Amino acid sequence: MSQNVRPIRTAIATLALLFAIPPAAHAAAAPRDSLAGVVSDTAAQPIDGALVTVAELQRSVHTDKAGHFAFADVAPGRYTVIVARIGFGTVSLRAVVPLDTPLAFTMHVSPLRLAPVTVTATRAPSLALHSPLPISDVGPDRLDRDESVSLGHALDGLAGVRDITTGQQVGSPVIRGLSGPSILVLDGGLRLEDYSWSTEDGPSVDPKLAQSVEVIRGPMSVLYGSNAIGGVINVLQGAVPDAIGSASFTRVGGDLYTATNNGEFGGIVNVEGAKDAFGWQATLIGRTAGNFHTPTGNPQTPTGDIYDTGYYSVNGDVAVGLKGEDASGSVRYTHYGGQFGLLDGPPVPDDNTSGPLRVLSDDRFQATGNLNLSSTARLEAKAQWQSHSLQELVGDSRVGDDPPEIDLRLTTWTGDLLLHHVQGEWLTGTVGISGMYQTNGTFGQDALIPAATTTDGALYAFEQATKGQWSFLVGVRGDAGQIKAQDNADLGLSAQTRGANAFTADAGVVYRPLDHMAVSVNLGRAYRSPTLPELYSNGELPAEGIFVIGLPTAVPEVSLDLDASIRWETPKLQAGISFYRNSVDNYLYLAATGDSTPVTEDDGSVDTLANYQYTQTSHATLSGVDLSAEWAAMPMWTLRGRYDIVRGTNDATGQPLPLMPPPRLDLSAEWHTVRGMPAFVMLGTHIFWEQTRLSEFDVPTAGYTLWELGGGFGFHSWGRAMQFEVRMTNLFDKTYEDYLSRYKTFAYGPSRNVIFKLSMPMM
Repeated sequence: MSQNVRPIRTAIATLALLFAIPPAAHAAAAPRDSLAGVVSDTAAQPIDGALVTVAELQRSVHTDKAGHFAFADVAPGRYTVIVARIGFGTVSLRAVVPLDTPLAFTMHVSPLRLAPVTVTATRAPSLALHSPLPISDVGPDRLDRDESVSLGHALDGLAGVRDITTGQQVGSPVIRGLSGPSILVLDGGLRLEDYSWSTEDGPSVDPKLAQSVEVIRGPMSVLYGSNAIGGVINVLQGAVPDAIGSASFTRVGGDLYTATNNGEFGGIVNVEGAKDAFGWQATLIGRTAGNFHTPTGNPQTPTGDIYDTGYYSVNGDVAVGLKGEDASGSVRYTHYGGQFGLLDGPPVPDDNTSGPLRVLSDDRFQATGNLNLSSTARLEAKAQWQSHSLQELVGDSRVGDDPPEIDLRLTTWTGDLLLHHVQGEWLTGTVGISGMYQTNGTFGQDALIPAATTTDGALYAFEQATKGQWSFLVGVRGDAGQIKAQDNADLGLSAQTRGANAFTADAGVVYRPLDHMAVSVNLGRAYRSPTLPELYSNGELPAEGIFVIGLPTAVPEVSLDLDASIRWETPKLQAGISFYRNSVDNYLYLAATGDSTPVTEDDGSVDTLANYQYTQTSHATLSGVDLSAEWAAMPMWTLRGRYDIVRGTNDATGQPLPLMPPPRLDLSAEWHTVRGMPAFVMLGTHIFWEQTRLSEFDVPTAGYTLWELGGGFGFHSWGRAMQFEVRMTNLFDKTYEDYLSRYKTFAYGPSRNVIFKLSMPMM
């Protein structure tokens, strides 16, 4: 064992204490081994520079010129090893340490990037093709091409995933017709709490901070509790690096980009380094943009300038970590925030100085730790403190003469303690405890919602068995929580306490008639407790131009979701089709009432706002189909396609549910180099049908087709590898109205946008 690594044990044991993991839990000392192997292509030629990752240890190394890799000082146990390299399909396998023989990986030339391993579906690394749950993955290559400040925008291309947009800067994810508090967003497996019940507050995550994003399309309350009734989005950061068994290093990389439509400009700087078992990484992202433009011709916006839609944001994170023989730990701080113009009606120039402005700040500290108890058991602990502030400034409050119209502050403590175990060659599982304590403070001119505290605790177990061609999954969970709302005279509310207990379960089966094919069925029971805004809202949302009324009698939603899918994964073709039916009891949604409320503005004028009230129906059904395919048709050509359709019905009335996404088809073709410096050219089309199933107050929009063109190439400059890319959206400057846009009643969608980006990979 390295003399440099040995002293780290004391520091890691101290970190373990933070998570209530007693040092006495260490297994008896065992001889340390190495996890080593070789990576080659189908012609038996070694592959240099492939990234090899041991998922459970969060350790990574690159292969040398002979294709060899090695991890020193690895405790006995079972591990998931993943190998990735640009130009090759990602591969993985299970390894048992001590090894009988070195591992051998064969990689196929392929531009396809589907991740073979998932952590979101089972809380521990597992093979994605063995999971009965419908999983999607957005990898680092796609995230690198996207310059959205909104996580919702970055995920919009996944089958079954859409977003409700507020201009270029805010996107609220929609998964299979459900959105807002029905979608749970995780950061590294820890739940994010915000005010995303409002479409003007999307997830507080910059996509550029993610290494990848995993999406479960469908309920997953059995692992993550309330809010996961519609789906789960898990943002995964890269592991903090280490230099165990190698020389110390420091690496720097970054991007610069600009976009023509809204004059957007941004930059990203990434730095990381390591010495022995200690590592660190940091990212800083700055963005600024003016108003976005639409094609001219709209009588309300003859110049195409959509006022009060500019923004700026400053986001970033910093993390440090220690990795030792039996334990590892890391601490991460993340910030997301800025100022975002939010148009509330037909655009006029005065909106730029007096229209609604959202001021957002989200800060969180995360601490994670892992401790190997034995070769078959691992203890994992996660803890997070999150402070989320949302202000809306209008008129005099925007220039500082008055307090904010809305000023909400949410503080949340969350924690998870997970025991991962392996039994023999075929059974793996996780037993966990989760807890949350949250306070909401209301400080603006308009109370909107009361001050309150929310608590929740849960115990769950999740087991997966794989035997031959069959995989079985079963999980159960129990939750107990409550909301204590304080009295508020402005809202006409007396102090009250509501309890919410729930039992959830999931069962699934996968049959693999071929190594690259899986047929699966999953049945899940999920729940969602009404949120504070859904219960007690009673006030104006300035940016949305509506008056919101809560439903104090609301009860928890309970759903039963049946999902059946077929997946096919080879180096040349990755495809899947899923059919689902989500039956929801006590379905809770926000709907227009047809009435209005007069509101007195700062200048004494009276504005009339449409009333929107939270409404609960006895039963609703959402059903549909998701389909996606990627085909490496030839070595230099890749074809992609996605289609999704969802049908939502209020079964009590027989009427459609409001704001269901219309059917959509995405098609694209990409030419790319196979050897040498990277280069690509891509042409894509996005076809949106008209939504003909409208609820009473839905606003219809016509169907439309948009085109996209992009390309890029690599080159060397200043002794560094560089990458230049250009992308044009709405290539033919199409005039259209997006059915899921908040601006559709008074503004077209954005006109042609040309995005230029210069990247310097980290090295």
